Amino acid sequence: MDYLIHLGIIFSIYAILSLGLNLVVGYAGLLSLAQAAFYGIGAYSTAILLTSYDFNFFVSVVVGILINIIVAFAAGLILSRFRDDYYALGSLGLTAIFFGIFLNWQSLTRGPLGIPGIDKPELFGLSLTNDFYFLILCLVFLGLIYAISEFISRSSFSRALKAIREDETALKVFGYNTPHFKLTIFIVGAVIASVAGSLFASYISYIDPSTFGITESILILSIIILGGLANLRGSIFGALLLVLLPEFLRFIGFPADIAAQMRQAVYGLLLVLLMLYRPQGFFGEYKL
Repeated sequence: MDYLIHLGIIFSIYAILSLGLNLVVGYAGLLSLAQAAFYGIGAYSTAILLTSYDFNFFVSVVVGILINIIVAFAAGLILSRFRDDYYALGSLGLTAIFFGIFLNWQSLTRGPLGIPGIDKPELFGLSLTNDFYFLILCLVFLGLIYAISEFISRSSFSRALKAIREDETALKVFGYNTPHFKLTIFIVGAVIASVAGSLFASYISYIDPSTFGITESILILSIIILGGLANLRGSIFGALLLVLLPEFLRFIGFPADIAAQMRQAVYGLLLVLLMLYRPQGFFGEYKL
């Protein structure tokens, strides 16, 4: 039962990450590889505030969101002027920059040693050290973020994003300020990733830079491509597939340590097959 709860928590965190990135990539067509950077900023904000300054968890979540808004605004002002491959390269550079910060600013982040001893949150005097209660907290956050994402996907703002995705030049001809739309959705994606980072840091109780590198950004992008771009249910499905894949490998006879290592290989194979036969993903409405 404890292991199922663990899987549920990891699923919730990756589902949150995927929802945020799908708004950016799936709806706006912006190939962002910066999600791991914002994920890491949220995680490190919570870790530092809880371990060094004894902040309340929920206050640390808000602080992480505010820091991410500032970073995403500054980076987004530059990235919103780019398109396609240049946008991807710029966002990849952002992840590399923050990975370097997490690794080398040792007085703040402890560098490769990481930050241990991160506490679980308390809510109305109730400690969420019990993983079942923490799972409920994660599911509440997931539900709220899904509802917000669904609202965005049904709004006129979403229609403008899709128009940018299909033909940004045509939208500019009609007088739309396309960089504004691109910047706004980039910030929204960063805020959502920040929440996932705070939950991850508090649950694992230890973080180090290795979790927030380029590989993680590619993994999150793979989830939404597999599940389906511009489809929120696809993000949920992709995250579920990520969590259940190692369990399936163990079920068919792979040793536990090999199954965990094989996950990325099998995930990559699925991605290649989808690109060949269904490039929009399982439930997608759009293909890269």
